[in-house]
Amino acid sequence: MSPESINHLFAFAMGFAFAGMLATGYQFATSRVLSFRLLENGPKPATLAAVPVLAFAAPFIIMRNTIRGCQTEGRSFQLVVASTVVAGVWSIMSGTVTMMALTAAVRH
Repeated sequence: MSPESINHLFAFAMGFAFAGMLATGYQFATSRVLSFRLLENGPKPATLAAVPVLAFAAPFIIMRNTIRGCQTEGRSFQLVVASTVVAGVWSIMSGTVTMMALTAAVRH
């Protein structure tokens, strides 16, 4: 495997791990499940504060909703594949940002 492939694999894993950690931490702190519905409250400071949390927790939320939708609604295979690809790409992007932040924190 090339170094770039290994880096993407680590970013993918880091993105999903960080997303799960954020979603679980939110649920632990508030006793509510983290959802994109936090953005429906209108322009409030709490809504603005939820945007970065949702941006990094999105892969976990997308996959959780996809799995639940398959179990309850019997969603099509194509929709499941599309959701998985979106969550995976999002995980790579957020994982890259997370790894960069951790690298910068360790160096300083």
